Amino acid sequence: MSFFSGIRTENMPGPIMGNPLKGLCEKVCLQVNKVFDACLKQQHITGLTITLTDFTPSNPTSPLTFVSGQSSQTISPTLTNVSINRFDDRPNFARVSATANLPIEITYVDANDVSGVAQGVITIDQDVVLFVPQPSIIPFKIEPVASVVVPQGTFNADNTLTIEACVMLIIKVVAEAEMLVPSYGYCDIPPCQEFSQDVCAGFFELPLYPTARVTQTTTNTITNNNNNSLF
Repeated sequence: MSFFSGIRTENMPGPIMGNPLKGLCEKVCLQVNKVFDACLKQQHITGLTITLTDFTPSNPTSPLTFVSGQSSQTISPTLTNVSINRFDDRPNFARVSATANLPIEITYVDANDVSGVAQGVITIDQDVVLFVPQPSIIPFKIEPVASVVVPQGTFNADNTLTIEACVMLIIKVVAEAEMLVPSYGYCDIPPCQEFSQDVCAGFFELPLYPTARVTQTTTNTITNNNNNSLF
């Protein structure tokens, strides 16, 4: 079973059925990245030449043949040269300029028909308008989220690659904050449905999450201990 298979309970994520106030039991303080604003930009780039590094395996035999390219799975995109210029006539709005550095992985085949992977970076200048909060002790940040697909590429003699790329870039204004939100309590996590013999039954008797409520058993234990006290 999982959240969306098998028997569902009211304390599982999914569509709200009926009265959304039913089951609300507390207000919870969550430490999260609050997103003040975000925008999405899609670009089709052609004729861009990038330098490749970190060939794996090293020293491939030229000429290299392009196979595919996509966003790096290990290196996150970054923003450099970030400039924020607020508008006098639009409170909290600002012109945000930055250079987006988007790491990509290029898959190729060398002259000996050996497959390999190399790393590159797509650099794109951005100039957008975003809602930017006022300065505070906890600073806000401008963060990127990107997805890149490289459908075509041509290797050059100097380990560079001329590519065509489809880029989706999200620029967000975020700040770490402690948010007070209504809660239905802890989420019920059902057991996985798998074919195996349950040899661990009875070993895990503690609840999955800590509780702030004193149970009846705990209360009785405390009372008995107090009655047996020597003082």
